Amino acid sequence: MEFPFDINLLFSERVSVLDQSLIAGRKSAGRPDLQAHIATVIDELGRASAKAQQLTAPITSASKLQTQRHQLYLLKDGESNGGRGVVVGFLKVGYKKLFLLDRQGVHIEAEPLCVLDFYISENLQRHGYGLELFDFMLKHKGLEPVLMAYDRPSPKFLSFLAKQYCLAQSVPQVNNFVVFEGFFLNRSAAQLRKVPPRRAEGEIKPYSLTEREVVRQEQRVPPWPFVPPHSPQRSVSSRYSPPLSVGSSPSRAPTRPTTLSANQSPQSPLIDRCRARRTSDQGLVARSCLYSRHLDFRAAGQQDTRLTGRSTCLFLFLSLYPTQKTPQRHSRVKLMKRRAG
Repeated sequence: MEFPFDINLLFSERVSVLDQSLIAGRKSAGRPDLQAHIATVIDELGRASAKAQQLTAPITSASKLQTQRHQLYLLKDGESNGGRGVVVGFLKVGYKKLFLLDRQGVHIEAEPLCVLDFYISENLQRHGYGLELFDFMLKHKGLEPVLMAYDRPSPKFLSFLAKQYCLAQSVPQVNNFVVFEGFFLNRSAAQLRKVPPRRAEGEIKPYSLTEREVVRQEQRVPPWPFVPPHSPQRSVSSRYSPPLSVGSSPSRAPTRPTTLSANQSPQSPLIDRCRARRTSDQGLVARSCLYSRHLDFRAAGQQDTRLTGRSTCLFLFLSLYPTQKTPQRHSRVKLMKRRAG
């Protein structure tokens, strides 16, 4: 891959190792212009790799390399392009914490060195550049290819590993990483740690028979407007259930007919008519002041204009005093009747 600037000025070595600092040698240290050219080279290589792998977005860029603890191995050919050099390809690696499955299906936690991106220019493939770059990385890290994990390797990359390193039998995984046989055998116990199995959940205590019956009855109860007042379903209750179910209405006790005691006697039609007005919807229920014995005579007279004259006096007198018949009350009633007549 050719660029309009001198590649040999940016990368002094044939294989340069780049990290977060984007410094490829002593010449690029402290030179913002050279570091900008290095970032351009990395971005172009990342876009070319994404296009070759048919990815929607590049996974390698200068900004990502600055924010991640990865290493990028860049290979150049310094004699091409009239001595200005060309970039052959790159290899990006980094450590990842993975949860892998071995042949027995046991989950194992490991943090191996992973190959994250690998690209060689199309016009320079099958010339041994890929093997040269990969071998340099293995010597620099002191690892064997079987001890590494590979992130979404392309079919070309898998063919390259099978041809050059005899890595063909892979262990199926649930993630996008590929590991081969020997990955779990050649590692020490310190590098591989078995994930402890999940604690079995305790047995859920079932409902008691009483609670089940209450829940079953509550589910069969229809909403309040459709329940008869004396339905046997509405009387179902227990110490495990609330007194009223959702959507139901509290039942009212049947009213008992009032009976006259020995001291009481039937009242006159005028008194009955006054009591009927007091208990009517337009009378007692709508007048909050009539619940008290201490009435405001003016307010009571204004609330019901239909009671005038003698009826008003008799109505107020009967409201202020209890209905029990006593000698004092009997004399007052006679006096009021005499004045009203």
